Order: sequence, then structure tokens, then C-alpha cells
Amino acid sequence: MQRELGVNTWVWASPLDDAGLLAIAERARRIGYSLLELPVETPGDWTPALAAERLAELGMGARVVGAMGEGRDLLDPSTRAGTQAYLRHCVDVAVAVGSPTVAGPFTARTGRVWRMTAAERADAVRALRGSLAPLSDYAAERGVTLAIEPLNRYETSLINTVEQALDALDPLLGPGLGLALDSYHLNIEERCPAAAIRAAGSRIAVMQVCGNDRGPAGPDHTDWPGILDALDDAGYAGPLTLESFTGDNDTIATAASIWRPLSESQDELARITHDFLTDLQQRRSRRP
Repeated sequence: MQRELGVNTWVWASPLDDAGLLAIAERARRIGYSLLELPVETPGDWTPALAAERLAELGMGARVVGAMGEGRDLLDPSTRAGTQAYLRHCVDVAVAVGSPTVAGPFTARTGRVWRMTAAERADAVRALRGSLAPLSDYAAERGVTLAIEPLNRYETSLINTVEQALDALDPLLGPGLGLALDSYHLNIEERCPAAAIRAAGSRIAVMQVCGNDRGPAGPDHTDWPGILDALDDAGYAGPLTLESFTGDNDTIATAASIWRPLSESQDELARITHDFLTDLQQRRSRRP
């Protein structure tokens, strides 16, 4: 199966603005990517109509991701309504740019970790379901799927694994709600990433990739043939989108723990990943 390849603008810049978006889109297209993954960090940073127009001119598609920064938390009653309003905005942006998904760790603020008893976890899951239910309906009515991303144990306490995601979200999973899997987090939390992908199955709405160190995919220890085989078995035909981060921005470097260069340049990080996944998919397509 030949999947489209996309790249997140976080590889080069944060926050995104109109000028940066246009420049990054052209750069990504020259490398060979056919999709651009667009973060909505703060509503209004960039113009969806302009993005849609330019991406269409370049022959590129769009995918939208959200960011659960300070003040965004579906488990905290004091921030819940504002977080829901933000996620509805992300869905509206997705409609405007033609993205079928909005992906992100839509639970609590990224980086907030805490211990829970079994009873406290059950309460948190109930609160999460109650917060997500109207958002799932809102997204489904607009032809968009909110894709919830399990994060590693250092970034959240609630949903670290596919098993936890399925347990917490099962009553809501459907047209408006799915899973976003990320090879970086799978590598940390899953004993067998391929088995976790197969367990997620048809609920996978987004697949993000990078090297195990958040650098380029390919020259790392990830079993990429095994990952692609598992995605085939899961029936996932969507794109593979590179999510890595620039270390040039203090906020994003700290949030993503980018303390050293992950490649010779950000362009090289994107190029190595694109060329590796293109070659791997072509070789797999020639298998008897």
C-alpha cells in the first residue's frame, strides 16, 4: 500500500503564521511531501482560507493538529468550556482547509502528570468522556474526526497506551472520534508497537511518524517494515505524517525536550524521512 506522506510545520517553525506557512509549504513540496500538517496553537495565528488556497495551488492536502498548552484541559472544570471552544475552533479550521481529522492529546494539558488511584482514574475517564461527547458530535456533523493521541508517561498520566485509549474512549469511538498514533510515543510505552497498532485497528484516524529519538525516520531502531505491515493489517490507508520539532524556538524546544540537533538541518530531517519512507513503500509494493 502506498500511503501519502505529510510533514508537520513544527519541523521548521512555531508558532505558525501566514508567511511561514506559505514558505514551509513550498519547501515541503520541493522535498516531495503531498500533505502539510498544520498546528492550531493559538486561533488566528494563520488564515485557513489563505492556507487552503496556497496548498491547492501546490497540489497539497492539509491535516490539522491541536496543542494542549497552558489553560487547555478537559479534566479541569475551570478550563473545560474554554478547551471545548478551542477544539470546536480546530474542527472549523479543519473544514476550512479540507482536513478530515484534527489530531492531538485532547485530554489534559500536555506535561501535567499526576498519580491516580483506580477510583480517581475512573472519575477522570468519566469526566473525559463527558467532555468529549459533544465535541465528537460536533466533529461528526462536519465530516471531521477528532483523533485522540496517547502520549508517553512523561507528558500525561491518563492515556499512555493504545489499550488505555480503547478502554477510556470505547463508548465514543466512531465517525467523530478516533485515535492518533505516534511512533515516538509507541516506542516508549508499547511493549510491541506493531501489536498496539493492530489492536487499535479501524479506530486509527491519524498516524504520525519520526525516528525513535524524534529525529528522521529510517536511520533509527524502529522496525519500520513491521510498523507498515501492522498498519496494513489494521486497515489504515491514511497518510504517514512526520512530526518532529525545531529547537530554535524556546517554548517548543522545552515542551518537546529538544536539547540537541536531531539532524544536520531541519530540511535534512524532513528529506531523510521522506526518501526513506518513499523507498520502503516502493520496495514493499514489489513484494510477491
